[in-house]
Amino acid sequence: MTKITAKDLRDSQKYPTKETLESKLDEMKAELNTLRVAKVSAGNPSRLGKIRVVRKNIGRILTIMNQRRKTEVRKYCREKGYKRLPKDLRPKLTRALRRRLTPKEQNAKTRRQLKKDRCWPMRKFAVKE
Repeated sequence: MTKITAKDLRDSQKYPTKETLESKLDEMKAELNTLRVAKVSAGNPSRLGKIRVVRKNIGRILTIMNQRRKTEVRKYCREKGYKRLPKDLRPKLTRALRRRLTPKEQNAKTRRQLKKDRCWPMRKFAVKE
């Protein structure tokens, strides 16, 4: 079995539906089982090197399936008009960016500051040229 690239798996002509990816996954798992049996029964060494390739292919297929599932759920949430996405669907960002203040929190003023602004507004000057 040759290496399957993620680009090929994302290709909508080769793997248009979830079922096609699942069938490919089942095929890979079956091949992995036959290779493991061959390993135990002291098969030829050239086939034993394929175990790693098949395992990595299975991982790629599962990754693409999860990515597709997440994009479908994001699209569903957007269409339904949810205010907040579930946490696992939000952008990852960095820890510092996730914890920063929201624009509303940044512009918030205390009661005392609002009173000061109301009582002593910013002075306006007429400038002559």
